[in-house]
Amino acid sequence: MPLEASEFIQNTDGSVYHLNLLPEHLAKTVIFVGDPDRVERITRHFDKIEFKIKKREFHTQTGFYNGKRISVISTGIGPDNIDIVLNELDALVNIDFETKELKKEITSLDIIRIGTTGSIQEEIPVDSFLISESAIGFDGLLHFYDSEHIQNSEFAEAFIKHLNWFEKKAAPYVVDGSENLIARMESKEIHKGITGTNIGFYGPQGRILRLALQDDKMNDKLASFSFNNRKITNLEMETSAIYGLSKLLGHNAISMNAVIANRAAGTFSENPKNTVDGLIQYSLEQLVN
Repeated sequence: MPLEASEFIQNTDGSVYHLNLLPEHLAKTVIFVGDPDRVERITRHFDKIEFKIKKREFHTQTGFYNGKRISVISTGIGPDNIDIVLNELDALVNIDFETKELKKEITSLDIIRIGTTGSIQEEIPVDSFLISESAIGFDGLLHFYDSEHIQNSEFAEAFIKHLNWFEKKAAPYVVDGSENLIARMESKEIHKGITGTNIGFYGPQGRILRLALQDDKMNDKLASFSFNNRKITNLEMETSAIYGLSKLLGHNAISMNAVIANRAAGTFSENPKNTVDGLIQYSLEQLVN
């Protein structure tokens, strides 16, 4: 049965509503960045760029790096934007744009987030790189989907107990990244850990400027939490949504993090741009080798 126009929304040229993309514009390997300006910091390394488009904060470029076709998309900040981007990318490969019907065979994308993060463990210094083996989401996004079968409920329950989690906050959820992509992208120079995904940059990440926090000990409790000898290592704002929706939709996802702050030590990178550029080059090489 065809999807209704109010559910699967297309522009007048047939492209998907927010991203303005047609199926032929998308590669099977997709790099996510939050900052639109970071798209060209990646594609400047490409041998060839075949397509560019911009709409709102969503900038897309598709081209080739060492013969591998890759799309780079800026998502903007936060789980709400990830909900838009991942659903529309899935539509590009798994919905027939002519009949408006779901395809019988599912196409799986490889999705690589390249972004910044703050460490909450003192031994993970600024200017290092970290792979998110799993993500714990404080945003509540995944609870709007039938998703309990992909969540690590034991981990979440232990976390809620340890933090004495405030009942009016969204229930935390835990989802793993793609084992295949982790194996491809890891090396001896990369840290691995569990990433906490927040719904804001200030209060939700324990920053105090003028507003008091509901729990001003939250970051200390995050850092001291351990489940099966696994610790939460860093905080950012997209990974849990990427992992959760990717797993539900049948895509592979990994989050590559440039550590530009260490919250435990109170330090910040002196040159975060160089750190991000280093992670970009590392990630591109790992993808093609």
